[in-house]
Amino acid sequence: MTVPLTGDPLLAAKLAVPCHAPGLVRRPRLLNRLTLGTKGPLTLITGAPGVGKTALAASWARSASASRPVVWVTLDEDDTPGVFWAYVVEGLRRSGALAEDDLGTPVCADDVDRSLLVRLASALELAPPLVLVVDGLDKAPGNAVPEGLRFVSEHAGPALRLVLISREDPPLPLHRYRAEDRVHEIREHDLAFTRKEAVQLLRGQGTAPDGPLVDLLLEHTEGWAAGLRLCALAMARSEDPADFARSFTASEQAVSDYLLTEVLAAQPEPARDLLLRAGVLNRVHPDLVAALTGRGDAGRILQDLARCHAFVEPLPGTQWYRFHPLFAAALRAHLRSRQPELEPLLHRRAARWYAEQGRSAEAVDEAAAGGDWSFAAAQTVQHLLVVPLLAGGGSPSADTFSRMPEDVPGARAALVAAACRMARQDVPGCRSWLARAEAATGGPALETEPADGLTAALLRLLSAPGAADEEAHRVAELLARLPSEERARHPELEPLRLYGQACARLRGGLPQPAREVLEQAVRACCGDAAVLLRHRCLGRLALADAAAGELTLAEEHGAASLALADQHGIPESHRSGAAGLALAAVALEREDLAAAAGHLDHAELLADTRDDLDLLIERSVLRAQLETARGAWDAARTHLDGHLEGPAAASPGPAARLAVAHATAALARGDLDAAATALDQVGTGDAMPSHTVALAQVRAAADHPAQALRLIETAEESDALTVSDRVRLLLLRAHQALLDGHEDRARDLLVQALDTARPEGLRRPFTEAGPWVRHLAAGLDGRSGSYTWLGAPHAPADRPVVEQLSPREREVLQQVARMMSTDEVAAELQLSVNTVKTHLRGIYRKLCVSRRRDAVERARELHML
Repeated sequence: MTVPLTGDPLLAAKLAVPCHAPGLVRRPRLLNRLTLGTKGPLTLITGAPGVGKTALAASWARSASASRPVVWVTLDEDDTPGVFWAYVVEGLRRSGALAEDDLGTPVCADDVDRSLLVRLASALELAPPLVLVVDGLDKAPGNAVPEGLRFVSEHAGPALRLVLISREDPPLPLHRYRAEDRVHEIREHDLAFTRKEAVQLLRGQGTAPDGPLVDLLLEHTEGWAAGLRLCALAMARSEDPADFARSFTASEQAVSDYLLTEVLAAQPEPARDLLLRAGVLNRVHPDLVAALTGRGDAGRILQDLARCHAFVEPLPGTQWYRFHPLFAAALRAHLRSRQPELEPLLHRRAARWYAEQGRSAEAVDEAAAGGDWSFAAAQTVQHLLVVPLLAGGGSPSADTFSRMPEDVPGARAALVAAACRMARQDVPGCRSWLARAEAATGGPALETEPADGLTAALLRLLSAPGAADEEAHRVAELLARLPSEERARHPELEPLRLYGQACARLRGGLPQPAREVLEQAVRACCGDAAVLLRHRCLGRLALADAAAGELTLAEEHGAASLALADQHGIPESHRSGAAGLALAAVALEREDLAAAAGHLDHAELLADTRDDLDLLIERSVLRAQLETARGAWDAARTHLDGHLEGPAAASPGPAARLAVAHATAALARGDLDAAATALDQVGTGDAMPSHTVALAQVRAAADHPAQALRLIETAEESDALTVSDRVRLLLLRAHQALLDGHEDRARDLLVQALDTARPEGLRRPFTEAGPWVRHLAAGLDGRSGSYTWLGAPHAPADRPVVEQLSPREREVLQQVARMMSTDEVAAELQLSVNTVKTHLRGIYRKLCVSRRRDAVERARELHML
């Protein structure tokens, strides 16, 4: 048949339901929604190109879900209203809804006689029920076609059900239809693929999907159907599908041609130019886009792009917009190929706009992206952005300046370089850049601007090799000079100052004063901005508690640090290992070697136990203590070798810790000369009491009782004596009394040592003292019940549980106890494999184990299974 108004034949393909592509994924959740929608007068399916609008409707039309006959009409861009209605009439005739001579045909290409629509509506009112699907409604020029559909739908009665497929909302009174419950909408976010559907799609393309890889692809594509399909095809051709899935760049390359052709090229020239320029950013504001493009109509164009689903999405409740990440990446790549010099210029313009708006963090990010390092550094220092950088997890991060050349001039660039080194725990690097910053201004004060002086003083405090109370007071003075609103913008300043002062005191061998400052720092960490810093402060406080022998407090503060990280979802890349080290120290002092090993294993996975010199030394000392307790003295020495002559020697606290650990391992294997040498290398003048106690132990073991006694008396006079030190001194005196034949005196001293150790469950000093303790305790004759707890085997069920398992962790553990693999557990509980692994890590940490079998055994001991 031909259309009289054009003389062209009708194309059967425009009236046919499209065939489905190979590997089509049936989506029952959407098919059911479409069936539900066609019970009403109008169903609207809208979304960007490639989200699966047509595929969904065609799948439904070909399925048993379509209880009514379906008439399908596909619009092309050059279809005039007259042509469109000619196809509608022909489709209805072919379906049997209209007789051949019921209606005429349109006689004008650009318009349709109103009487034709009246006759059509009247005929449909008497026709059998049917569904009319109009695909590509956005291609119809003007409003004539949507207006005609509105008229026919509203006058044809309940027999006609409309399904409209479009990239944008048609010019219909949708607000009225929604209020009257006459429209059922399936939007772009509804069409996004779920994880289960993505797995089916990948399998249909011949790719064996792995859980984490599916999650990565979904993250890259945000569930966009065409993007997933193109990525699946590319993965199937890739030599390393897993590497493809992990690479965002590979995903972008797979979909780039589609996006540039179907989305960018379909826009008018002004919109194309705007997209290419604005696409260098992740988010855009109309005023920001105006600054990038010089266009006064940027806001209108953004609205049009969002309305037609051109992968530009308005952010709810704001004037901002975001691009689909793959679309933004394709735009950037296209701009670089056409105008490579334009991208950095656009970033610099954006940096100035952000700075004018008072959004300094974004200004720094954009200046860095544009290579304007001087401006980025100036903004960072001027607005005290080094504070969130040093507190961790803030913006900008140290990675922002990872590409900054070393020859950027000026003190502020040097200060930022110093802060970045400090954020990475590179203390020598921080000090070196601080010296360059001071040289650039001719002196150490750096007070040409208040922010410069405060930044420099804070960095000097954080990188101080030992106790630095004067520097902490200097920071406090500079803080007091800041305007109150500036201090309010940076609540991390005061806790960061206290944290730096406490760490410096720990390096200076002053654990008790450090504890006092850390307690203040924890209280000062208020609000979300200081969560990560509070986590770190609690971990360091737990370490200081453990060093002071306050094991119960160390356990509480360590557990609180870990719980805070879990509660706020702090990623492992930002977590501190200090709390894990503290819990390992507690377990060692209580002779729970399995728990100590478990805590150490978990702590060593975190970056700061490798990068932060203080934590690295603490980790090495604890490993050495663990190996010593196991009798592996050579292994203990390997964990300590190299540190005594390294940077740790410059700080009294770490130097003394290393020396005592080295001496303890040497004493355990009977090498008194090595023990004395390790202690003598540190020197007694700046030593902590534990160093003096260790020297007394060496002298006593070498049968020099007079020297040992003098050292004991010296140590007992110290105000910094810890619980562990007091117990060891009492044991030294008891042993010496026993050797001198004063057995009753020895027993009295042993009872004092036991009573001192019992509140904290302190066992290690008694084990290290030797077998004479057990023989002496046998004659206590009930004078003290203290030895009962010490002498009894340390039952596994008595090990501390850091935190109770969550209900989901218990479910995972129950499946693990059934010998199920991680994949099987994920399938059984309908979780992702990554989520199961996260729960397993939490179980290991809370049960103080490092393996599945140990976790199951430990849970059974605690009657959790």
